[in-house]
Amino acid sequence: MRIVIYGVIGYLLLVGLVWLLQRKLLYFPDPVASIQAVPWAEGKFLEPWPEAGKGFRGYVGRPFSNRMPCRGTVVVFHGNAGSARDRGYYPRALATRGYHVVLAEYPGYGGRAGEPSEAVLIQDGRETARRALADWGGPLWLWGESLGAAVAAGVAADHTLPVAGVTLITPWDRLTDLAQSLYWYLPARWLLRDRYDTIAALHHFTGLVAVLIAERDEIIPARHSQRLYEALQAPKQRWVFAGAGHNNWPADPEAAWWNEALEWFDRVAVEPDNAPDACGAGDF
Repeated sequence: MRIVIYGVIGYLLLVGLVWLLQRKLLYFPDPVASIQAVPWAEGKFLEPWPEAGKGFRGYVGRPFSNRMPCRGTVVVFHGNAGSARDRGYYPRALATRGYHVVLAEYPGYGGRAGEPSEAVLIQDGRETARRALADWGGPLWLWGESLGAAVAAGVAADHTLPVAGVTLITPWDRLTDLAQSLYWYLPARWLLRDRYDTIAALHHFTGLVAVLIAERDEIIPARHSQRLYEALQAPKQRWVFAGAGHNNWPADPEAAWWNEALEWFDRVAVEPDNAPDACGAGDF
């Protein structure tokens, strides 16, 4: 009987500890000592954005060549670990294909002040998207990876933002469902304060949605990404990376799926008033 009592007490202590420390267990920010330009191609740099003194929000890369037509502005929300400066593969794939690329940085990550939470990241992401649209025009595309997929969905749920489409890479359906399946021995569904319900966020979204699933994802099992895809009401397309895990999906900018996804997105008409006339490579 005493063993049972001690076991119950230990379990309740564990539950209480998880409740108190859950954001430390959920977010893994990589603080950097300095915010500075990051090389992403030969002679090309991602520059901190906006410029100094206007409040750092991430890094920007312009279209690779001023001879190609502009295809819009992409705001990228990165995954949990590290920071925006670690995601150079997005501008290598997207800026070289004619997009302005903003690698959004989260509060509390990569040199930005603040403490991450669901409300903070989504509200900040909406402001970042608005500023990017004001600076470079539309159409506006949101890309999110892992945690960033949930943030992108939360940003797209703001109907005042003219989001043309969303790309969700290794996304979950609901964080509560994912947490409960991974931590079956805890009442995780009821413990979570940050719930990130991606299905609910995109329920009324009418733009295009691309879902990219890692077949052998060990962090976000593929069934959770598939459930999200099946629940989507918006025009949608799915890519499954055979044999890929959470951190080794094909980010190579030469991988065929980049062109396939972007060609699918090109079905969305670009209104002349929103599209820049030319892509200037500038000093980036």
